Amino acid sequence: MRSRPLVDRAMRAELALPGGASGEIRVSLWGWPPLSVGARVAGEHGELSVINFLAPHVFHWLTVRGPGGTRVERVAGEAAYTSQLRNFYAAITAGAPVLTDAQDAVVTMGLLDDIYRAAGLPPRGNGG
Repeated sequence: MRSRPLVDRAMRAELALPGGASGEIRVSLWGWPPLSVGARVAGEHGELSVINFLAPHVFHWLTVRGPGGTRVERVAGEAAYTSQLRNFYAAITAGAPVLTDAQDAVVTMGLLDDIYRAAGLPPRGNGG
């Protein structure tokens, strides 16, 4: 609802990455498609854009741009959540390595808090 100014229906953030690369994150919970998630990373020799990496089983595409031209690819896959559950199960039942740890989660949440602050919104959690 438009009467709730602290609801983030969509967000876009530009990121400065180590080594001079840049990135962009786009997320929307309204409009078309109903859920839109994308990422873009640009470096000295090219750019990778990914549309819908969270639910590749629904639709997705990767666009790679470089000195040799542009190509669009699709990668067969399942929902990212399914892969995460498989990794978690393997870690707790067979001692498989965890792909991301608590330290990664803390860094990611700090980045999300920074994006909210830059957009003029309070970070989420603790009543925010």
